Amino acid sequence: MKLALGTVQFGLDYGVANSNGQVHLNEVARVLNYARSRNIRLLDTAPAYGNSEQVLGEVNAHDFKIITKIRQFNQVSIVKKDVDLLISDFDQSLQLLNRKSIYGLLIHNAEDFLKEGFDKVYKQLELFKAQGLITNIGVSVYTGEQLQKIIDRFDIDLVQLPFNILDKRLIDSGILNKIHNQGIEVHARSVFLQGLLLMTEQSRPKKFNRWKDLWKLWHEWLSDNKLTALEATIRYAISTPEISRVLVGVDSKDQLQDIIKATDGNIPPIPKELFIHDTDLLNPDNWNKL
Repeated sequence: MKLALGTVQFGLDYGVANSNGQVHLNEVARVLNYARSRNIRLLDTAPAYGNSEQVLGEVNAHDFKIITKIRQFNQVSIVKKDVDLLISDFDQSLQLLNRKSIYGLLIHNAEDFLKEGFDKVYKQLELFKAQGLITNIGVSVYTGEQLQKIIDRFDIDLVQLPFNILDKRLIDSGILNKIHNQGIEVHARSVFLQGLLLMTEQSRPKKFNRWKDLWKLWHEWLSDNKLTALEATIRYAISTPEISRVLVGVDSKDQLQDIIKATDGNIPPIPKELFIHDTDLLNPDNWNKL
């Protein structure tokens, strides 16, 4: 199963389409039990996701692979004190997760990879790997340009990147194929664009009306092909051969059931008019400016 679970909803009230708030601990357990039964065995978390790490440590998640992330370094250059913080943070993550080791440790802010002195952090990550504390060194990126600069300088095992049915930037640039051919594991996130792609025309916030022609075409294409938005978005991501895992966040076991059911089927050709490069829409960090 290519699906993996993003756990930000387990620790925060997150997402433009989320009306239920943070997921209750009992429901987290139900989600994980169902995921287990469907052979979904990878969880993605981060200290920045509220108390998500603690929640995963409290529920029975010992048989899942876990990826977490390290803090953002706010200085222009990285010094030894930052490495000490990294060691302390990682130790805390392991304690909260109730783990002796994890599948992957990611740099949460890709720009940190490009700062003066980052080699000190990278050497510490390599040491964690040599000690068996982590299996993969990775990075969470937002653009192909960021990713290209990083792989030019460092060997990484895993990349987490934004990917959805409207966004072909990483395919068109060739970077997705390049890292796949290098044996780098690729995890796609934001395949529903934080839920925006699953909304009806009536429920979509008015600030997104700037793209009304795109939404009209989107809903017409779905209707013509007798597809739900969920079926189209998840099938597109899963059918992309360069992608190893597709991260989905859920508020309930029922949502996970719906997503798994939606994966069953083909995806018809997508009209080129649906592909856009507008980062005001494709990058949720820009939505507050709309």
